[in-house]
Amino acid sequence: MRNPQQARAERTKRSIIAAAAELFAERGFDAVTMREIAKRAGCSHTAIYLYFRDKETLLHHISMPPLQELRERLDGLLGRDASPEERLHDVCMTWIRFCLSNRNMFEVFFSAGAVRVDEKEPRLEVNRLRNELFGLLMRALAGCLPPGIGEERLLACTRITYFMAHGIVGTYRHSPESPDELMARLGPTFRDAFQALLIGFKTLIREGGDQA
Repeated sequence: MRNPQQARAERTKRSIIAAAAELFAERGFDAVTMREIAKRAGCSHTAIYLYFRDKETLLHHISMPPLQELRERLDGLLGRDASPEERLHDVCMTWIRFCLSNRNMFEVFFSAGAVRVDEKEPRLEVNRLRNELFGLLMRALAGCLPPGIGEERLLACTRITYFMAHGIVGTYRHSPESPDELMARLGPTFRDAFQALLIGFKTLIREGGDQA
């Protein structure tokens, strides 16, 4: 059983994480200082460092659990017995639903302190996980494209698919509708959008060869 001091420390830690998440969502990761996080959390600007070394450590605590859960979902979908097109559709729809369910935080989850998706050894664990997620999207897309597609062309197509997904989420970021309502009303349109992308990719590859 935890003693009162341990319980207070846990409450303080949770308050700091919650304050950081709010401020990152409101103003962006780069604009927020540790002093501002401490103030909102109700602790001193020196005490916060007893719990978290820096903003990157806070970003890790905020982003890793939901992104790990998303990775597990996508892994499961890619292992499902279905056509490549259905697996791609399920991956894209799951990604969109995840972002709509976390619409105040999805930019923090995916963009705060981010590096290039093709960086081989990111320093931050959260960036390694982000790149793994991008890799799962690439894997889903690769199954739908002509065999032998080059790495650069596949990377470009995956980036475009990623842009589409996050553009959709950004469009409905401030919508009063719930994720379930949005997916019920617009799910077929989202599906058509990704299907149109896939048709376009295949046409480009067929007509232009495997040029990046």
